[in-house]
Amino acid sequence: MKKTVIVGAGGVGNVVAWKCAQDATTFGEIWLVSRTLSKCQAIASEIKAGTGVEIKTARIDADDVAETASFLKQVGADYLLNIALPYQDLTLMEACLEAGVHYLDTANYESPDNPHFEYKYQWAYQDRFKEAGLTAILGSGFDPGVTNVFCAYALKHFFSSIRTVDIIDANAGSHGLPFATNFSPEINIREITAPGRYWEKGEWKETEPLAVSTTFEFPHEEIGEKRIYLLHHEEIESLALNLPGLERIRFWMTFSEQYINHLTVLENVGMTSIEPMTVEGVEIAPLQFLQKVLPDPASLGPLTKGKTCIGCLITGTSKETGKEETKFIYNICDHQECYAEVKSQAISYTAGVPAMIGARQLISGAWLRPGVWNLEQLDPDPFMDDLNAWGLPWHVLEVDQELSL
Repeated sequence: MKKTVIVGAGGVGNVVAWKCAQDATTFGEIWLVSRTLSKCQAIASEIKAGTGVEIKTARIDADDVAETASFLKQVGADYLLNIALPYQDLTLMEACLEAGVHYLDTANYESPDNPHFEYKYQWAYQDRFKEAGLTAILGSGFDPGVTNVFCAYALKHFFSSIRTVDIIDANAGSHGLPFATNFSPEINIREITAPGRYWEKGEWKETEPLAVSTTFEFPHEEIGEKRIYLLHHEEIESLALNLPGLERIRFWMTFSEQYINHLTVLENVGMTSIEPMTVEGVEIAPLQFLQKVLPDPASLGPLTKGKTCIGCLITGTSKETGKEETKFIYNICDHQECYAEVKSQAISYTAGVPAMIGARQLISGAWLRPGVWNLEQLDPDPFMDDLNAWGLPWHVLEVDQELSL
C-alpha cells in the first residue's frame, strides 16, 4: 500500500487531507503531521466523520531533518506533501533525500530572516534528486501551481508562442471582520509589503509596494470590475525562464480599500517589521506578534461569503489563425461551497486542491520524473483534467485586448 505524509495542519493542510481522503484508493495510508498534534487530530476526526476514512496523525518538527527523516523511514512513506511554511522547504527536501521519499510543495523557499523568495535554493537540489531517483515538484498550489499549468496548457494547445502573461488573483469574498488575512498573516504581509517586481524583455523591474494598480473586469457578475495591484510572485520567476519567447510577465492581486488602510497603519507604526525587539526580556518580531493577535485564517471558513477568481491573461500567436490573440484561462470558486465540502474557505481550497492533484500525477506516474521541477515543465493535460474532476473547473474566455496600465 502506498503511504502519503501531509506536513502541515493549517487551513490548506486541512483541505489537502480532506481531498486525499476523498481519493483514499490512490493515496493509500494517509498521515497528517505537524508540530501541534491536536490540530492534526481535530482534522482527522472531522474527516473520519465526513468520509469514513481514517487519517493517521503524529507530531514532528519539520525544522529537524533527522527527526523528520526518521519518521518517514519508520512509517515507510512514499510521498511527502509539504503544506507547512515555506521556511521549511529545504529541511523537508533534505529529509526526503535521506529517507528516499518523493517531495511536493505549494510555495517556494523563503528565509525567516529575509522577506524575499526565489527558486535558486530549491533548484540547487536538481542533481541530488535526480541521482537519488526521486521527484520534487515545486509550487503545486494555485498561484503558483495552477497558473503555471494554465500557461503550459495554453502553449501546448492554443498558442505557437506566448508574448505576455498577466496572472490575476481576485478574492471578492467578505468575512465581515475589520482586518484578517486569508492565509498565514506572517507570510501574507511579508509578501504584500515587499517591493513589486515583474519581468519584461529579459530584465527584472522593481516598483514600490502596491504603487502600480489598474482595473480589471472579472468574468462573473458577483465580482465585476476590481482594482488590481502589481506584486512580486514566485511563479513569474520560473515562467519567465521556461516560456520560450516571452516578453513580459506580471502578477496582480485585488485588495479592498479597508484592507490597504489597515495595512498602511500597521506598517506606519512598525507592526509589519520582521526585526526582533526585546519586550520585558522577551525577544519577538512585531510581525510575529501581529500574527498571534490577528484571526486564525482557518477560522474564517464559516464567516466568508462570495467568490474568488484566479486566472492567466495570455497574449500570443494563435496556432489556429496565426494571428495575435488574447485568452483568459481562469477558475471561479465559491467560499461557502468550499466550506460545505471541506470546512475551509476558498483561499485554502484553491491552494489545497492543486497540491492533492499534483500528488496524483506523481502517484500515477504522469509526473514521476527524477529531479526538481516547476509545474510548467510537466505535461499539463492530466492536471487540467483533474482540476475539472476534483473541484476547480476552469474556463477559457476570448478577450479583446491585453491588460494595459
